[in-house]
Parts: sequence; C-alpha cells; structure tokens
Amino acid sequence: MWAVVDDLKEFLERNGNSQTLAAVIGFPVNHSLSPTIHNAGFKHLNLQWNYIPLEVEEGDLEEVFEQMRSSNLKGLSVTMPYKAKAAVMVDECTPTAKALGVVNCVTSTDKGLIGHNTDGDGFLKALKHDADFDPKQKRVVVLGAGGAAKAITEALGRAEVSSLVVINRTQAKAESTAALATDVGTVGDLEDISEADLVVNATSLGMKDNATQFPCPVDLIHSDQLVVDLIYHPLKTPWLSAAEQKGARTHNGVSMLLFQATEAFTLWTGQQAPVSTMLRAIEEELERRS
Repeated sequence: MWAVVDDLKEFLERNGNSQTLAAVIGFPVNHSLSPTIHNAGFKHLNLQWNYIPLEVEEGDLEEVFEQMRSSNLKGLSVTMPYKAKAAVMVDECTPTAKALGVVNCVTSTDKGLIGHNTDGDGFLKALKHDADFDPKQKRVVVLGAGGAAKAITEALGRAEVSSLVVINRTQAKAESTAALATDVGTVGDLEDISEADLVVNATSLGMKDNATQFPCPVDLIHSDQLVVDLIYHPLKTPWLSAAEQKGARTHNGVSMLLFQATEAFTLWTGQQAPVSTMLRAIEEELERRS
C-alpha cells in the first residue's frame, strides 16, 4: 500500500521516464479493484504503465495534483472522500463532471488537469453490454440519491429517457438528484416502481453490512422489467435474487465498474481498452475475495 506522498515522489524519482504512472487516490483505498483492473489492461496491451493505490490524507491531496502537473503521473482515479474536492483542484471539468460537482477521473493534458466523471457513461455502456437495453423513451426509477444515483440520473437524462423518478428517504436530496435529468426527472414514491421499465438500486442496501435489507418491496417488481443493482459484492444480493424470482431480468454492478474504468483507461492512454481482459480480472479478484 502506498500510504504517503513521499512514497509517490520516491517512486517517480526512481523510475524516471521508464514507466507512466496512474493511481487511485482516496482514504481508504485498500478495497479498490482499480489496480487489478487497470494493470490487467496495461499488461494485455504491453503498455509501460503502472497503476498503484495511493492512500492520501486530506492535507496531502494538493501535493498529489502538483505531482501530476510536473511528473510522469498521468492518470488519477478519485474515490471517496475526495471526488468533490478533486472537482475544484483540476484546471477544467467536463460538462458532466461540472454538472455533478464531482470528479472520479483526472487526465493530464496540454491544457492542464481535466476532471471527468465516467460513472454515468459507464452505466449506459453496462446496460448495452449486459441487457442490450436502450434507455431512450423508457421509464426509469432510481432508488437512492447519492453520488452513484446522481451520475446515472444525469446520464439517463442525456440518453433521453421518457421519465425518471428518484425515490429517496430525504426529499431534498431526491429533488437535487432528479433535477440532473432536467425536465424528465421527478421525485416519486414506491407506487411508481411498478410502472417502470428499468429499476436501479443505487443505495447501499444489500451490501455486506446491510445484506438482508431491500431497497424496495420485491412485490413491486414484475417480469416486464429490467432490474439493476449497482452492488457487485456480493455478486447477487438477496433483493436481486428475489427480483429474479419475480421474473425480472437482473444484472449487478460489475459491468458499470468495468466500463467506468475502461472509459478512464482510454482517456489516459488513447488506446481502446481490452474489455474482456479487464472483466476477467474483476471476476477473478471478486472470486478471490469471496
């Protein structure tokens, strides 16, 4: 584990220009699958890149960005709790990252450091990959109003869904999330679920510590729906299994994880990401952790 900025400086000085470096920054980052995913892609394409986890204290965050401006550190993935802070430390944000106010990917360019958010586009690609699902003119319900919910809501708005209903316990958060889908976004309640073509769980309910909790009653799910749970560990939550038993098509969050990473990979390297190789790396690592 790379724990402090001094470790990063030492690595950059030792390797000079022999390797290009990318890193995930956050606190903590020991759980991150990103090194496994990206290093598998770099190896497959014989790229002289190395991806490391960098656990950064808040006081060292600015120094990491300065290193990126002046060294061979050319790509950053940003995870909690620094996504919002990264959005103000870069020189420019893409329109999507600006709308969301959070950055999960940073590129180093001639114009400076550019902040991106690849989560939403990763989700759209996951829908296509897993279910051959085109959200255009479809009715969507998003459960939750956190960072992931915001990213997919914004992306689905761009994808021209016919309606998008956000359901969340906190009204104000639901309203701000729904607004990201522009005029098709509204705040709703559980009664809206049965009318949806696509239902997305963007809450933490179903993860290890909340494994027995459902984000919505499964009786509201039916066989005409696509149900996506953004959780990928476990691969199939009890809620997703119950939705499957109701006849719905179901998918987990592995492909969104994959495609938000492949988007970043291509932004950094200019190369088409080896999707099947990176997916296999995710599956093998999740199997190892299970």
